[in-house]
Amino acid sequence: MNVKSPFRDTSVGDPMLEGMAGDQPLNERALSKLRWRSRRGLLENDLFIQKFFKQYESQLTVAHARGLYALMDLSDNDLLDLLLQRKEMPDNITQEEALEVLSMLRH
Repeated sequence: MNVKSPFRDTSVGDPMLEGMAGDQPLNERALSKLRWRSRRGLLENDLFIQKFFKQYESQLTVAHARGLYALMDLSDNDLLDLLLQRKEMPDNITQEEALEVLSMLRH
């Protein structure tokens, strides 16, 4: 039985970004979706993310979005541990884009 779920899997990021060059700037719709997906349950994470968008919003590219989507798949506690440099990047996240975004989030 092949039943389509009415819910979209947000863990894969934004399907609009597939096939796009990493250096392409994000359009307004993609940026809005990225902001929505970046909302977290821990205030501490939200503070890092708000600062990130305030500082880099106008410069974000498709590659940055892919990296941020990869980081948003982490649990809140794992993300906070990464941001505070208490843990290393998990082995399942090997994207160079995620490493770059993590560095941007920390500054």
